[in-house]
Amino acid sequence: MTTHLALLRGINVSGHNMIKMDLLKTTLEKIGFTNVETYVQSGNVFVDTEEVNAAKVGFIIKQEIFKAFGYDVPTIVIGISDLQNCFKNNPYLKEKDADVKKLYVAFVSKELKSENINDLKISQFKPDVAALDQNRIFIKYAVGAGKTRLDQKYIEKKLNLTATIRNWNSVTNLLKMYEERI
Repeated sequence: MTTHLALLRGINVSGHNMIKMDLLKTTLEKIGFTNVETYVQSGNVFVDTEEVNAAKVGFIIKQEIFKAFGYDVPTIVIGISDLQNCFKNNPYLKEKDADVKKLYVAFVSKELKSENINDLKISQFKPDVAALDQNRIFIKYAVGAGKTRLDQKYIEKKLNLTATIRNWNSVTNLLKMYEERI
Protein backbone atom coordinates (compact mmCIF):
# COMPACT_ATOMS: atom_id res chain seq x y z
CA MET A 1 0.00 0.00 0.00
CA THR A 2 1.06 3.54 -0.74
CA THR A 3 -0.06 6.51 1.32
CA HIS A 4 -0.91 9.66 -0.62
CA LEU A 5 -1.94 13.10 0.60
CA ALA A 6 -4.48 14.82 -1.64
CA LEU A 7 -4.65 18.60 -1.34
CA LEU A 8 -8.02 19.76 -2.59
CA ARG A 9 -8.25 23.37 -3.72
CA GLY A 10 -11.18 25.60 -2.97
CA ILE A 11 -13.53 23.48 -0.92
CA ASN A 12 -15.37 24.78 2.14
CA VAL A 13 -14.00 28.28 1.58
CA SER A 14 -16.35 31.23 2.09
CA GLY A 15 -19.40 28.99 1.71
CA HIS A 16 -18.35 27.62 -1.70
CA ASN A 17 -17.98 23.99 -2.75
CA MET A 18 -19.17 22.75 0.62
CA ILE A 19 -18.26 19.11 1.31
CA LYS A 20 -18.53 17.54 4.74
CA MET A 21 -15.36 15.63 5.50
CA ASP A 22 -17.20 12.54 6.75
CA LEU A 23 -19.08 12.35 3.42
CA LEU A 24 -15.84 12.80 1.50
CA LYS A 25 -14.23 10.04 3.54
CA THR A 26 -17.14 7.66 2.87
CA THR A 27 -17.15 8.56 -0.84
CA LEU A 28 -13.44 7.77 -1.22
CA GLU A 29 -13.73 4.53 0.77
CA LYS A 30 -16.56 3.36 -1.53
CA ILE A 31 -14.22 3.52 -4.55
CA GLY A 32 -11.52 1.45 -2.86
CA PHE A 33 -9.28 3.83 -0.94
CA THR A 34 -8.45 2.64 2.57
CA ASN A 35 -7.34 4.31 5.79
CA VAL A 36 -8.94 7.57 4.57
CA GLU A 37 -8.25 10.43 6.98
CA THR A 38 -9.00 14.13 6.64
CA TYR A 39 -7.37 17.13 8.29
CA VAL A 40 -9.40 20.30 8.81
CA GLN A 41 -12.31 21.27 6.59
CA SER A 42 -10.26 22.83 3.78
CA GLY A 43 -9.48 19.64 1.91
CA ASN A 44 -6.49 17.65 3.10
CA VAL A 45 -7.13 13.93 2.63
CA PHE A 46 -4.83 10.98 3.28
CA VAL A 47 -5.60 7.78 1.38
CA ASP A 48 -3.95 4.41 1.11
CA THR A 49 -4.08 2.55 -2.19
CA GLU A 50 -2.24 0.03 -4.33
CA GLU A 51 -1.86 2.80 -6.96
CA VAL A 52 1.60 4.36 -6.71
CA ASN A 53 1.13 7.08 -9.36
CA ALA A 54 0.21 10.29 -7.51
CA ALA A 55 -1.23 12.01 -10.59
CA LYS A 56 -3.53 9.05 -11.23
CA VAL A 57 -4.70 9.09 -7.60
CA GLY A 58 -5.41 12.81 -7.93
CA PHE A 59 -7.40 12.25 -11.11
CA ILE A 60 -9.48 9.51 -9.48
CA ILE A 61 -10.24 11.69 -6.44
CA LYS A 62 -11.10 14.72 -8.59
CA GLN A 63 -13.36 12.60 -10.79
CA GLU A 64 -15.14 11.04 -7.81
CA ILE A 65 -15.72 14.42 -6.13
CA PHE A 66 -17.33 15.65 -9.33
CA LYS A 67 -19.55 12.56 -9.59
CA ALA A 68 -20.57 12.59 -5.91
CA PHE A 69 -20.81 16.32 -5.18
CA GLY A 70 -20.90 18.06 -8.57
CA TYR A 71 -17.81 20.19 -7.91
CA ASP A 72 -14.79 20.46 -10.18
CA VAL A 73 -12.09 20.50 -7.50
CA PRO A 74 -8.45 20.81 -8.55
CA THR A 75 -6.46 18.17 -6.68
CA ILE A 76 -2.72 17.94 -6.09
CA VAL A 77 -1.38 14.72 -4.59
CA ILE A 78 1.91 14.77 -2.72
CA GLY A 79 4.08 12.34 -0.80
CA ILE A 80 5.83 12.53 2.54
CA SER A 81 9.06 13.70 0.88
CA ASP A 82 7.24 16.81 -0.41
CA LEU A 83 6.37 17.78 3.16
CA GLN A 84 9.82 16.89 4.48
CA ASN A 85 11.36 19.09 1.78
CA CYS A 86 9.19 21.98 2.97
CA PHE A 87 11.14 21.94 6.21
CA LYS A 88 14.50 21.24 4.62
CA ASN A 89 14.30 23.79 1.77
CA ASN A 90 12.18 26.69 3.06
CA PRO A 91 14.58 29.67 3.11
CA TYR A 92 12.26 31.75 5.30
CA LEU A 93 12.10 29.11 8.02
CA LYS A 94 15.88 29.43 8.38
CA GLU A 95 15.76 33.17 9.10
CA LYS A 96 16.49 34.31 12.62
CA ASP A 97 13.23 34.99 14.45
CA ALA A 98 11.16 33.50 11.60
CA ASP A 99 7.46 34.20 12.15
CA VAL A 100 5.83 30.95 11.06
CA LYS A 101 2.40 32.62 11.06
CA LYS A 102 3.50 34.47 7.92
CA LEU A 103 4.85 31.39 6.12
CA TYR A 104 2.87 29.55 3.46
CA VAL A 105 3.56 26.92 0.84
CA ALA A 106 1.94 26.83 -2.59
CA PHE A 107 1.95 23.27 -3.88
CA VAL A 108 1.83 23.28 -7.67
CA SER A 109 0.91 20.71 -10.29
CA LYS A 110 4.17 20.64 -12.20
CA GLU A 111 7.91 20.95 -11.66
CA LEU A 112 9.08 24.55 -11.61
CA LYS A 113 12.17 25.89 -13.33
CA SER A 114 14.35 28.63 -11.87
CA GLU A 115 13.24 31.07 -14.58
CA ASN A 116 9.63 30.74 -13.38
CA ILE A 117 10.48 33.19 -10.60
CA ASN A 118 10.71 35.88 -13.29
CA ASP A 119 7.26 34.92 -14.56
CA LEU A 120 5.81 35.61 -11.11
CA LYS A 121 7.18 39.16 -10.99
CA ILE A 122 7.57 38.89 -7.23
CA SER A 123 9.07 42.38 -6.86
CA GLN A 124 5.65 43.94 -7.42
CA PHE A 125 4.41 42.29 -4.22
CA LYS A 126 7.06 43.62 -1.83
CA PRO A 127 7.29 43.30 1.09
CA ASP A 128 5.84 39.81 0.38
CA VAL A 129 8.51 37.42 -0.91
CA ALA A 130 8.57 34.00 -2.55
CA ALA A 131 11.08 31.31 -3.48
CA LEU A 132 10.67 28.35 -5.84
CA ASP A 133 11.57 24.77 -4.99
CA GLN A 134 10.64 21.98 -7.42
CA ASN A 135 6.85 21.69 -7.09
CA ARG A 136 6.51 24.20 -4.26
CA ILE A 137 6.58 27.94 -3.83
CA PHE A 138 7.58 29.16 -0.38
CA ILE A 139 5.83 32.40 0.47
CA LYS A 140 6.39 34.84 3.30
CA TYR A 141 3.60 37.38 3.59
CA ALA A 142 4.49 40.64 5.29
CA VAL A 143 0.98 41.25 6.63
CA GLY A 144 -1.02 38.13 5.89
CA ALA A 145 -2.51 35.94 3.20
CA GLY A 146 -5.74 37.92 3.14
CA LYS A 147 -3.96 41.19 2.37
CA THR A 148 -2.00 40.27 -0.75
CA ARG A 149 -2.50 39.75 -4.46
CA LEU A 150 0.19 37.03 -4.45
CA ASP A 151 -2.40 34.31 -4.10
CA GLN A 152 -3.30 31.00 -5.67
CA LYS A 153 -5.24 32.57 -8.55
CA TYR A 154 -2.32 34.84 -9.45
CA ILE A 155 0.18 31.96 -9.29
CA GLU A 156 -2.01 29.77 -11.48
CA LYS A 157 -2.52 32.48 -14.07
CA LYS A 158 1.13 33.50 -14.31
CA LEU A 159 2.56 29.97 -14.38
CA ASN A 160 -0.29 28.20 -16.19
CA LEU A 161 -0.67 25.42 -13.62
CA THR A 162 -2.81 24.34 -10.68
CA ALA A 163 -1.82 25.56 -7.22
CA THR A 164 -3.14 25.21 -3.70
CA ILE A 165 -1.72 27.06 -0.71
CA ARG A 166 -1.35 25.85 2.87
CA ASN A 167 -0.22 27.81 5.91
CA TRP A 168 2.80 26.64 7.85
CA ASN A 169 0.72 25.29 10.73
CA SER A 170 -1.12 23.00 8.31
CA VAL A 171 2.14 21.87 6.67
CA THR A 172 3.56 21.03 10.10
CA ASN A 173 0.48 19.08 11.17
CA LEU A 174 0.19 17.24 7.86
CA LEU A 175 3.80 16.06 8.15
CA LYS A 176 3.17 14.79 11.70
CA MET A 177 0.08 12.94 10.52
CA TYR A 178 1.94 11.46 7.56
CA GLU A 179 4.79 10.25 9.78
CA GLU A 180 2.32 8.58 12.14
CA ARG A 181 0.80 6.67 9.21
CA ILE A 182 3.99 5.06 7.94
